[in-house]
Amino acid sequence: MNRTGGNKIAIGIVLIIIAVLSRLLPHWHNFTAVGAVGLFGAFYFRKQVWAFLVPLMALWISDLVLNNWVYSAYHPEFVWFTQYMIFVYIGMMALIITGQTLLGKFTGSRVLTASILASLIFFLISNFGSFLFDPMYPKDISGLSAAYLAGIPFFWNTLMANVIYSLIIFGLFYWASLRFPSLRIART
Repeated sequence: MNRTGGNKIAIGIVLIIIAVLSRLLPHWHNFTAVGAVGLFGAFYFRKQVWAFLVPLMALWISDLVLNNWVYSAYHPEFVWFTQYMIFVYIGMMALIITGQTLLGKFTGSRVLTASILASLIFFLISNFGSFLFDPMYPKDISGLSAAYLAGIPFFWNTLMANVIYSLIIFGLFYWASLRFPSLRIART
């Protein structure tokens, strides 16, 4: 059965809310649902615009709140976007592409593989951004190495979050699709 437009919009809104709340509520560094939402969006939304829009909107909305209210002491003016975040957004887009590539068919092992690989790709891209934009890293191989080493604790949290939240989101979707056939994915 095909999904209805209403289901797609409702699921997109719910996913954005989950991802935003996971960044705003107290949590371990980088232990949020945003990556899992990106992977699920890559699987669920046939139109690529939705697959990219849902997690990127969640990131941007939560960044607005974090930069302008939670961390406002670090920003003298209203912040719409920060220079460093471009690599976080590129990393998220790479995560989504990874999900689109690996999650054409829904299996637990594919979800686990996509979660692990997407976490690694996101780590490599986002920490490269740290290396480029953070003045504490010398712009040589030692600085690049230092940026990646400094990011390892965050990587483990990202990896755990992507695996756990993906299993929860995909598991809930599987359960809901058994109960509500209109949610099932029609793959042709």
